[in-house]
Amino acid sequence: MPDTAMTEPSVDPIDPTTFAALHADAVALLEGWQPTSSASAEARDHTLALLAAGPIAMSRQHRPGHVTASALVLDPTGARVLLCLHAKFSRWVQLGGHCEPVDRTLVGAALREATEESGITGLRIDPTPIDIDVHEVQCQGGSRHYDVRFAVVAPADAVEQVSDESEALGWFPPDRLPEPLAGGTAQLVEPALAALRRW
Repeated sequence: MPDTAMTEPSVDPIDPTTFAALHADAVALLEGWQPTSSASAEARDHTLALLAAGPIAMSRQHRPGHVTASALVLDPTGARVLLCLHAKFSRWVQLGGHCEPVDRTLVGAALREATEESGITGLRIDPTPIDIDVHEVQCQGGSRHYDVRFAVVAPADAVEQVSDESEALGWFPPDRLPEPLAGGTAQLVEPALAALRRW
């Protein structure tokens, strides 16, 4: 996927002020969020504890862990969800990834990632998170992702394009997700469909 941070060489992602606006947005968003499950409530509390480290907790440079943003993309009817077969760990997963210095909000980060990884323009995002998941990753030789997840709706005529980060993209019925599936992906379906119904 394009690395938008590379176009701004004067921005140092290790400088805590780089992520100050994004950090403030994340704290406000999560403090006001009503979790969708007991597991997401626990993950929210862990994420807020991580954010107490300051803006550096938004950067992939933060070895103890960092906040990421992802999105489950649905078609307008809710009959299909878009997943990618991730190139690094060869599992089907929702779209998303690391926050970048250009991001000012978590919603914006999730929408940027979904757009970059799907190649679909005109995506619409629900600004209320549908889940938070904390899991181990190999960043920096071993770290954790505190992944804040959103529901996104694609236009009816959307045509996806595989990015460099994916081996494949595919649309699947919500009750027949592909294998092998990344842990935590299936739990997004119910709250994402609930968000679609609210729209």
